[in-house]
Amino acid sequence: MDRLGFLIVDSARLLRAAFERRIAQAGLGLTPGEARALLTIAAVDGSRQLDIAARMGVEPMTLCAYLDKLEGLGLVERQQCAADRRAKRVNLTGASDEMIGSIRKELNAIVAQATEGLSEENNSILREALAVFNANLQATASALPLQTASHESR
Repeated sequence: MDRLGFLIVDSARLLRAAFERRIAQAGLGLTPGEARALLTIAAVDGSRQLDIAARMGVEPMTLCAYLDKLEGLGLVERQQCAADRRAKRVNLTGASDEMIGSIRKELNAIVAQATEGLSEENNSILREALAVFNANLQATASALPLQTASHESR
């Protein structure tokens, strides 16, 4: 693997591990997987469960367990999809705002630590470059057949 690829993969691994530790220690009453699911839903509110699972890289049944907990806490609600009665769309409830804020606070602390020492300009360049990198990979992924291969169970 070339150096850039290694740095990105290793940074993502370290970021995820830091996120999991902080969420587990934050006393929010959510597992790291449930917190990730809630942040993903916040980014794509009203999406189908299958699409959310694919975006997270988890199996649909794994997401279903997360959603059961989040729905039980009153943070999300599932509604039948008008276009496909077999599918469910997931929406945030008003009660989710405070929890999402708490999760983002933890994530922001991790990102601040990870970008410590970067100038504001370099931080901005990093964010822009990663946004392009992500968009390019998303475009490539959407051109390929849908596969939900994951080993995540958190």
